[in-house]
Amino acid sequence: MLFPIPPSTVNHFRKAFASSGTKDDPVDAELILEILLKHRHKIWAWKPDDVQTRLLTRLVEARRKIVNMRTQQVQTLMAALKESFPQALELMGEDLGAMLACDFLLKWPTLQQLKKAQTQTVRKFYYAHNCRRGDLIEKRLAFIAQSVALTQDEAVLESSRMFIETLAQQLRSLIPSIKKYDLKIREVFSQHPDQEIFSSLPGAGEVMAPRLLTAFGSDRSRFPMALNMAQYSGIGPVTKRSGKSSTVYRRLARPKFILQSFHEFAGFSIHFSRWAKAVYDSLRSTGKGHHASIRALAFKWTRVIFRCWQDRKPYDENHYLNVLKKQGSPFANQPLESL
Repeated sequence: MLFPIPPSTVNHFRKAFASSGTKDDPVDAELILEILLKHRHKIWAWKPDDVQTRLLTRLVEARRKIVNMRTQQVQTLMAALKESFPQALELMGEDLGAMLACDFLLKWPTLQQLKKAQTQTVRKFYYAHNCRRGDLIEKRLAFIAQSVALTQDEAVLESSRMFIETLAQQLRSLIPSIKKYDLKIREVFSQHPDQEIFSSLPGAGEVMAPRLLTAFGSDRSRFPMALNMAQYSGIGPVTKRSGKSSTVYRRLARPKFILQSFHEFAGFSIHFSRWAKAVYDSLRSTGKGHHASIRALAFKWTRVIFRCWQDRKPYDENHYLNVLKKQGSPFANQPLESL
């Protein structure tokens, strides 16, 4: 049996008996033993999730890392294009990480090369990538004909060409990788016993539902109350009291990925849940910013999801709205057309 003890806990415990704060491994080992023997009721034994949940956790976290890599590459590519080939931003659509954009830049990494291509060749390229709006294609062809190169400096053009091709190739390789992860996550999630609970959450979808499941895990005893989950994730505020002063602040030592999962899900939920939209609108009307309002909504969602998770029951929007009505909550009267 393992008992995780944060290094900061040992550090503060050491300073209680040695004001110098001198660190020594043998002394720390004795302090850890004393904590285990005399303060067992204050610490929790580590109980790992089942294999299926741990696999899903690793998959969703890895997928997020790859998506972050893709975002970083897209931003780097955008900066490179602005330096030598800004017209490409107009010719490739909004998503620089899409297959169309990657193939476009691998074929024509500079405006000079693009202008040498025949009109029919460019037209066929767009059709091959499912861009078949005739008016849009003709507009882009006219734009190409009228475009003037930003620079004729061979030093800039040659180095930028190689850099753009490299980034485009890397981005192109990430697209099928993300799809692979999506398929594997969908497969593992569909077989999980808690799949129905998290799939029922409004706005969760195929991406957020697995992430929320892994945030809670399979051990129902890990979080005795919803507040424990809210504070662990960083969504719940932490109160610090000393004498007559009382300060409420955000917990900075938190699992960032879990915090992002709750925050992003709450943002999606306002488009699918009547009461969530009402809560968000109410907070915004008081002058709170978008992200502050989303965090407050996410805090409410942790309690709702926690109850569904503990009871092993899917979320029911109509049932929850009826509960809010019985409690006299104004958030139960959000009209459907406002969603």
